Amino acid sequence: MDLGLKDRRALVLASSRGLGLGIAEALAAEGARVMLTGRDETALEAAAAGINARGAGQAEWVKVDLSARDFAASLAAHVQEHFGGVDILVNNTGGPKPGQARDIDPGELMTQAQAMVASVIELTGRLLPGMCAQGWGRVLTVASSGIEQPIPNLSLSNTLRGALAGWNKSLASEVASEGVTCNMLLPGRIHTARVDQLDAAAAERQGRPMEELRAASRASIPAGRYGTVEEFGAVAAFLCSAQASYVTGTMMRCDGGMIRSV
Repeated sequence: MDLGLKDRRALVLASSRGLGLGIAEALAAEGARVMLTGRDETALEAAAAGINARGAGQAEWVKVDLSARDFAASLAAHVQEHFGGVDILVNNTGGPKPGQARDIDPGELMTQAQAMVASVIELTGRLLPGMCAQGWGRVLTVASSGIEQPIPNLSLSNTLRGALAGWNKSLASEVASEGVTCNMLLPGRIHTARVDQLDAAAAERQGRPMEELRAASRASIPAGRYGTVEEFGAVAAFLCSAQASYVTGTMMRCDGGMIRSV
């Protein structure tokens, strides 16, 4: 299936590795021009080189820090200068440290809220007018299964990503008539370095061997395994596609059946 993404301009946040890179690679494979972002210049350069070597879409990169106060303004200006605007915005951020709700530190809450929520909302607001003016746009926000089924010991993530769910649904209703869709993609246990980190923390907290913990985790997933970054990227590419023009305001799961809610 041709997803209608050839030459579409895509900005993918936190895309030097992990889920963000997987999405960027999937979009580029469909012929999109992608702008990678992150803080690790070496990783960004390697990721862009890998995409460009495949010869489908094109990749550029820019070093950014989502926690910086001028993040949204400077990045919006950069993509306007280099791409002339964007057709696709993928809002993807890293996650905060594990911890319980009773232990959330107000200072850390505000710091993470700036990086994970405020920066995403401000950047989207700066790029949205161009999408609406041309009558076509895709805003895809990567979140967490914790929105629908709070994840134990990830209370700060559960809290902040839940805020984005309300924002996404509100925004989707406002811009649907202007040809712009706004959706969220919720990963389950997709095998990334972040999941390795969380598994290691859980194993240490529970005093269990890592492989024992992972076996139990796999057993709790109906698919019986962790997902791959490629599988996740493919779902993201569809939600950004021309064919998904009537899908908006949704939260789609890519979780192998892990989330138990209806």
